[in-house]
Formats: sequence, C-alpha cells, structure tokens
Amino acid sequence: MSKTSVTPYGSSAGKKVEVEQMFDRIAPKYDLLNRVLSLGIDVRWRKKAIGYLKEKPQQILDVATGTADVAILSARMLKPQEIIGIDIANQMLELGREKIEKNGLSEVISLETGDSEQLRFDDNRFDAVTVAFGVRNFENLEKGLEEMLRVLRPGGRVVILEFSKPNVFPFKQLYNAYFKYVLPLI
Repeated sequence: MSKTSVTPYGSSAGKKVEVEQMFDRIAPKYDLLNRVLSLGIDVRWRKKAIGYLKEKPQQILDVATGTADVAILSARMLKPQEIIGIDIANQMLELGREKIEKNGLSEVISLETGDSEQLRFDDNRFDAVTVAFGVRNFENLEKGLEEMLRVLRPGGRVVILEFSKPNVFPFKQLYNAYFKYVLPLI
C-alpha cells in the first residue's frame, strides 16, 4: 500500500504557491473584503497592534504586508525612518505601492517581493517586525517566526495580529452565526 502525501491547500504546488496565486487573484478586492468580512473592525485592530510599538521604532519590517495597510498606519502613527514591507503576492504589492504613493509615503515605505521563511535581511536589522493576518498563511510557521526573530534587533518587538475564535459568551455565538450564515452570503 503506497502512502499519498497531502499538501496543504490541496495542490501539489504547495501552500506557498497557492497562497500567492490566491492573493494575486483577489488583490483588487482585498481591502474591501477585509472591511466587509471584519465589519470594519480590522482598521481598529491594526491601530491597536501598532500601538504595542510604543518605543517608536525607526526601522520596521512588515511581513505579509499585502496592500500595505499596516505599513501605512505605522508610518502615520510612529513616524519611523524606514518601513520595508514584504509579500509573496506581487499584485497585492502593486496595490500597496499605489496606496503608498497616494498617501505621500514613498520616502518612508518600500515594498518588495519576499518570503517570510527566507528573509534577505541581515541579523538584527530591524527595531520592530509586524505581521497582520499573515502567519496563518506561512507554509512553515516555525521557520517564518524564526526568521522574524533573526532580523529583529535585541530589545526589539514583534507584533502579530491574527484572527482567533472567541470562546466567551456572547461573542462565540455571534462569531459562529456570522461565519455560518452571513459570510457565505458575502
């Protein structure tokens, strides 16, 4: 009896390739989907996450930057010298570049294609590393987290914003109803 290997997301291409293709495909509607699916709360969550960087970091890496929402908010709230956003989905990065230019932040924020599990940066390069709604898409979570810590300076901070399933009444019931009845309609 032969063993069949199962690749995450159901394709022989692997999770990373499928995530890249999926986000490139949905890129034009990504920001709208975020607002609708989270009922607009995602903006507040991002602000709160950035608030954990009270030390005013000057060099920030935004992993899985997508359309650069966290990078743009970080630039406005923290006034760093430099933010580099990386993502594997080029269409998302293109939209992010447009938003950065529209917001007049091209001198502070740069975006580039990059893999969270193979960061091109030197050790101890950044004062802070952020990732919002991205770690769930890492093919190898442990490797991605190790890389983020590797490029973080001693005393720096990693801030991860990710969905979790509530388990407290009534939020658990509202969450379950929303994902069972409302989300499929959307």
